[in-house]
Amino acid sequence: MTKQTPTVAVDAMGGDVGCSVTVRGAMEAAKQGDIHLILVGDEAKIRPEMNGYGLPEEAVSVVHTTEVVGMDEKPSEVLRKKRDSSIHIACQLVKEGKAQGVVSAGNSGATVACGMFILGRIAGVERPALASIMYVQDTPTVLIDVGANVDCKPYHLFQFGLMADVLARDVLNIPTPKVGLLSIGEEEGKGNIQVKEAFELFKMSSLNFVGNVEGRDIFSSEADVVVCDGFVGNVALKLSEGLGASLAKVFLKELNTGDLSAKLGSVLIQGAIKRFNRIVDYAEYGGAPLLGLKGITIVCHGASNTKAVTKAVEMAGTFIRKKANEHLTEDLTANEELTRFARAAVKQ
Repeated sequence: MTKQTPTVAVDAMGGDVGCSVTVRGAMEAAKQGDIHLILVGDEAKIRPEMNGYGLPEEAVSVVHTTEVVGMDEKPSEVLRKKRDSSIHIACQLVKEGKAQGVVSAGNSGATVACGMFILGRIAGVERPALASIMYVQDTPTVLIDVGANVDCKPYHLFQFGLMADVLARDVLNIPTPKVGLLSIGEEEGKGNIQVKEAFELFKMSSLNFVGNVEGRDIFSSEADVVVCDGFVGNVALKLSEGLGASLAKVFLKELNTGDLSAKLGSVLIQGAIKRFNRIVDYAEYGGAPLLGLKGITIVCHGASNTKAVTKAVEMAGTFIRKKANEHLTEDLTANEELTRFARAAVKQ
């Protein structure tokens, strides 16, 4: 192992299924790329799932823990009472410098809480934010925030845009991301006070700001990054997931229950159906990065399959290799005056 090899701590006990999915997904990521894994959880359950991947012993290590966080447990209780849980120890490994990133498909609230209070925020970050990556016409679009912050100030939205811009450049390989602000109309001056004031901050920044975008623009590639508060973002994300899945089911039902020509047509358009499913399949992007922390944290869907975990671990590895957190710090420093100005205006 070289010093440049990313080390990712995986909460092996997280998710609806548990280590049978998380371990296999993580091992597959390590097999495909240069990633060192630390699998955190019940060693007796983890070891049997590690067989058959042909990885050298130094590529994967196991840290045994005695506690597991349930999907319905309160984050505050996990922080105080479950300090030997797999997600708590995984974050602790990053804090101690033994890993640079964390991936978890467990209790998302507990993952966010452990990330924030154990890893801490990057200097200058007011609030870490969850970013969702959606593929539209084979092009990734970042929606931020999707649930970490339901009540935001305008300068929080501005910082979300800065963080997502780094994600789009470093991880998604978009050279100059187009950044849009989610509002009820494209025209300048549309939206609530929060959006209007954030608009002015974006205008004064060095970002490639394309102005306001509407909900429909999330799927039209009008912007590579779409910024909103966590309340709006979470509703938009869940609506998109639900609508996409429902449309796919209706589409397939109509084709399969139609006449012979419809059934023949369904065979011919299988490729198009697969491409459509890719848009609504969370496994394509693995998980939501929690941006703004002193270590990479990827929050996966509780129902993540092996493919989703593999993608999440790979994303964490890319974050680390590209030194995304260092670039984020640079961008925050470059725009510090705007954030300070906006914060002072709110206090007046």
